Amino acid sequence: MSSESPSSAPGFPSGAPEFPSRNPVGGHVPVAGGLHSVGLSYARELAAETVQVFVANPRGWATPVGNPRQDEEFRAVCEAESIPAYVHAPYLINFGSHTEATVEKSVDSLRHSLRRGREIGALGVVVHTGSATGGRERAVALAQVREHLLPLLDELTHDDDPFLLLESTAGQGSSLCSRTWDFGPYFEALDAHPKLGVCLDTCHIFAAGHDLTGPSGMHQTLDLLVDTVGEGRLKLIHANDSKDVVGAHKDRHENIGSGHIGEDPFRALMTHPATAGVPLIIETPGGKEGHAADVERLKKLRDA
Repeated sequence: MSSESPSSAPGFPSGAPEFPSRNPVGGHVPVAGGLHSVGLSYARELAAETVQVFVANPRGWATPVGNPRQDEEFRAVCEAESIPAYVHAPYLINFGSHTEATVEKSVDSLRHSLRRGREIGALGVVVHTGSATGGRERAVALAQVREHLLPLLDELTHDDDPFLLLESTAGQGSSLCSRTWDFGPYFEALDAHPKLGVCLDTCHIFAAGHDLTGPSGMHQTLDLLVDTVGEGRLKLIHANDSKDVVGAHKDRHENIGSGHIGEDPFRALMTHPATAGVPLIIETPGGKEGHAADVERLKKLRDA
């Protein structure tokens, strides 16, 4: 285990409070009815040390205003209890789309998620990297990503603005980013902006073709990621096992240790230098009971 303190580790901005462990473990929590009253209550039942939330319908384009009281209470508790919080942007966002309306709505939706992220004290906003639709070439789609996404990054000028965290896909269709090296052209298109980071989903990267199993599978994959984007860019991990075999290009999450990845790679994950100070969020099946079991399982793997 690294001796680097969590507050100075690459997963955290300078000046962030120290967290109680090398890798806080938590989950995506429901917030319908209130960020603080519902979201954090659910998190406590999971014994979560970190949380991820939606601030809009993940399958829609609406950009709802928040509840200032719930926002303030959520932010205050997360700060007081050193709980790193994250926002997941809606799934419909795709800056590589050939449809102008989709791109325009993607801009509005992501700007909303980034603004709401700042309001609730989130450290990062996760967005899927999208795909080149309509048969267009990858280079054309990435040029469009640059045109529309780089201005949003340039708007992040406040000290408490969240990082924008790119999450690769399982490699379905004409995905712009699925293997570790795909982050390279994406980062280049965005000038490796200082507010740009990576959210690594273990199920997605496994489904895309990176075999995380074996004595060094996880470490080799993390080495490839660091070689591609540089040190300190990995800010968040979605810790999910996979229902399908490596390279299946299917995004189907499984409970930790019950899928084709297995427990050992998750133990290895929490020993690699690149993951020091990086929180783990589960997005696994099973409802509250399954989530609590997965949080507990990852903590045991971390603390063993």
